Amino acid sequence: MSDEGRGEKSASGDEEDGRNDADGPGSERQYHVEVAPGEVASTVLLPGDTERVETIVSLWDESEEVASHREYRTATGTYDGAAISVTSTGIGSPSAAIAVEELAECGVDAFLRVGSCGAIQPEMSVGDLVISSGAVREEGTSDAYVREGYPAVADHEVVSALVAAAERLEYEYHVGITASTDSFFAGQGRAGFEGYLPERGTALLEELKAANVKNFEMEAAAITTLANVFGLRAGAVCTVYANRTTGEFRTEGESRAAETASLAAKLLARMDEVKHEAGSDHWHAGLSLDFD
Repeated sequence: MSDEGRGEKSASGDEEDGRNDADGPGSERQYHVEVAPGEVASTVLLPGDTERVETIVSLWDESEEVASHREYRTATGTYDGAAISVTSTGIGSPSAAIAVEELAECGVDAFLRVGSCGAIQPEMSVGDLVISSGAVREEGTSDAYVREGYPAVADHEVVSALVAAAERLEYEYHVGITASTDSFFAGQGRAGFEGYLPERGTALLEELKAANVKNFEMEAAAITTLANVFGLRAGAVCTVYANRTTGEFRTEGESRAAETASLAAKLLARMDEVKHEAGSDHWHAGLSLDFD
């Protein structure tokens, strides 16, 4: 094995974990998100838009911005007494994957994607929530990590917490498969500049609709794939802004996904407490989330 092999010393004299100095920042403070261990909670919400950070923290008890670099804006605080953080990721899976990688280095255990989406099924209304149970990997970032057939599956505990939160908040929601793409236009069956739309774009929309896929967005598949690879937890909740079948479009209900994810983080913390008290490694139907 070379001097850069796992477990051996590199030329710089640092203990190797398969990386060298050029592969990362070489310090606990992460290069892109600019946070370090102790500055973020174990559960982090991941919106795309930096401005959604303000929407999210406005729902919390208190918060403090701990970093802002490029598309990555991070705040940490509490929601109903539970520690919680938020980091914006920008648009698309490549930057979202960077956030997951670097936040995991800081000790984050659970990632909740929060955003907007386009519904595919006709019964879904603008303002409804979509909770992803898994995702079709139409993006390319996850291909760098796993083989083609590897499933992008949301953690069942995160899905349960999101469903419980939506129920408690009395928001209309749908649970099912999401399609994550790299392209907002052709990749989601939208005509682009001068009406350009390859045949595959039109076919994809109809194929996914027939397969009961619920919605299009651009990050959930990569986030859930990486979380599974790393043995962490992840899920996604998005507000429907457009229905691609009915033609309806309104930027309505943005705060619903934010509030649902924030409450889900609180419920997830309580679920972990109950598991610990019961001596169980996994959340299951025999456990209860009753609060004193």
